[in-house]
Amino acid sequence: MALFRITDRTDLAPDEAWRRLTAWERHAAQVPFTRMVFGTDPPTRQGTRFVARTRLGRIGFDDPMEVVVWRPPEHCRLEKSGRVVTGWAEIDVRPEPGGGPGAYVTWTEDLRLRGLPRFCDPLLAAAGRAVFGRAMRALLEER
Repeated sequence: MALFRITDRTDLAPDEAWRRLTAWERHAAQVPFTRMVFGTDPPTRQGTRFVARTRLGRIGFDDPMEVVVWRPPEHCRLEKSGRVVTGWAEIDVRPEPGGGPGAYVTWTEDLRLRGLPRFCDPLLAAAGRAVFGRAMRALLEER
């Protein structure tokens, strides 16, 4: 299991950080060669389904996800059920301790690629931290 966790602090209010991190359609702009395809209508809720479709020329894969826990503005869990990508992801948003402005955000993911041997998990986790860490920071910085 390629388990990784990214935690960061933002000056955004918790509600705004949550809104930006769960705007699924904006995630594709942060991951090269990827677009989002939705299987359910907005707004997001438990049972919402979408696919991150990554393609470069004729090579590509789908990353289908379903929201299985939805507790805005603090926690959601996605289950991944693709033929290539499986696992889960969680997004948590917590207010600044002591009631100050800002929030702490945590992205935790167990990323698995079918057919990839387990000894590659540390490399996959490092790649996940890099890609999703950059995506998370970009989503929080968007205007």
